[in-house]
Amino acid sequence: MSTQVNTAFVNQFSANVSMLSQQMGSLLRGAVDVESVTGEKAFFDQIGEAAAVARTSRHGDTPLVETPHSRRMVSLTSYEWADLIDDADKVRMLIDPTSSYARAAAAAIGRAMDDAVIDALGGTAKTGKEGSTSTSFPSTQKIAHGSGGLTIAKLVNAKKLLDANSVDPSIKRFIVVSPEQIEDLLNSTTVTSSDFNTVKALVQGDINTFVGFEFIVSNRLKVDSTPSRLCYAFAQDGIKLAIGKDIMARIDERSDKSYSTQVYYCATFGATRMEEDKVVEIACNE
Repeated sequence: MSTQVNTAFVNQFSANVSMLSQQMGSLLRGAVDVESVTGEKAFFDQIGEAAAVARTSRHGDTPLVETPHSRRMVSLTSYEWADLIDDADKVRMLIDPTSSYARAAAAAIGRAMDDAVIDALGGTAKTGKEGSTSTSFPSTQKIAHGSGGLTIAKLVNAKKLLDANSVDPSIKRFIVVSPEQIEDLLNSTTVTSSDFNTVKALVQGDINTFVGFEFIVSNRLKVDSTPSRLCYAFAQDGIKLAIGKDIMARIDERSDKSYSTQVYYCATFGATRMEEDKVVEIACNE
């Protein structure tokens, strides 16, 4: 006898996956600006810096300042995940937020979302009125590997670059690294160093901030041809994550699969770098 899968199961599963995707799925969603959008493409307008004009006479003409404007485009991509459950009784486990199905779905969407953000950090941004101009990541915002891994000197240099670009210090700053770079930091500081205990606490998870950056450890970072792991330090508003459709889940019986229960979910999103000055690429040998 077939099992009726009611709306409550679907709603609960969707809520569980949404919760898990934020807690254990995407590591970078909480580190960037997130905005809900509609359509296959989204445009984000920016207002640049303008200078005030000194007043030189009484009752003079009001000066008109040409405020610079720019625009970034995000192309949204749809992502899917699905699995079949042979035993209809197992459908009830979907309401358990720790179920393997909910965790698998959350992890899948999280990895896809992190990949989109990482691609935006160091990739080519689409700019201009129609998004037809390609803006590459500038070499001035890159810290060379220097035949070494991640060091405190590189962290200080990244902070210096952001400060030199007048990045608002009140905006949260993050750095995404792999486990190898955390080990680099620990190995680069001596037991007598004043930084050692701080780095040790970072490794142990007691703290997550160092040199003004909140650390995010990810295994999704790319390796270039040298080979070096490309890590990124950035201000939160330097990256935009556009959500066209947040997680949507369905649970249905498949008559073409011996009436097995199919668990399905999808989401639509994309990311772009908003300002090159707010992102620093750090190459680290491994």
